[in-house]
Amino acid sequence: MAPRTIVACGGFPSGSVVDYALGFAGGRRILVDTTAYPERELEWPEEWNAEPTHLSFYPWPPDDLRELALSHDAILVCGGSTANMLAVWRVHGFDRILREAWESGIVLFGWSAGMICWFEAGVTDSFGPQLEGMRDGLGFLGGSACPHYDGEAARRPAYRRFVAEGFPAGLALDDAAAARFDGTELVEVVSAAPPAGGYRVGRDGEARIDARPLDG
Repeated sequence: MAPRTIVACGGFPSGSVVDYALGFAGGRRILVDTTAYPERELEWPEEWNAEPTHLSFYPWPPDDLRELALSHDAILVCGGSTANMLAVWRVHGFDRILREAWESGIVLFGWSAGMICWFEAGVTDSFGPQLEGMRDGLGFLGGSACPHYDGEAARRPAYRRFVAEGFPAGLALDDAAAARFDGTELVEVVSAAPPAGGYRVGRDGEARIDARPLDG
């Protein structure tokens, strides 16, 4: 079986985080999915030294959606409304294509919505300015996820409260941190700007995960 790699990012990734993720891919061809925030065009940072192809489901998906996805080395999922994104993906069968891509060795990565989506559950503002727990992620990874742990003041207390009240335990990431999963196992947390890092969050509270600093 091909290696199955997911790199979950707490916030908008730096060039060093993108380089890190692409280090596990077979090349630098990235399919960029902005479904979570379709009205905002992603300005491609020059420091992301890669070859992007932008995917849009509007007004309809491309006829060769599966072939397009599987022809890339990595798939980058941008931030925005996780709930809306998942609904669009499922209507068009892209959720199944993403699983096939993952199982074939294509690296999956992303920030915010692009972090939450791979897990069973996550903390999201998809339903309004208030944070809520959502339980219908893709489920490639078990448990829950919370991005922007140090970047948005409401995230940490909301996630800890949700988990204490019965929401699935899981992983929180600061904005400049990323977590790599091989298969379904967390291998490491990396940081583009220490002391940003990760946390395991359970009913008894949180435990910090040591993050390896990235160069650059």
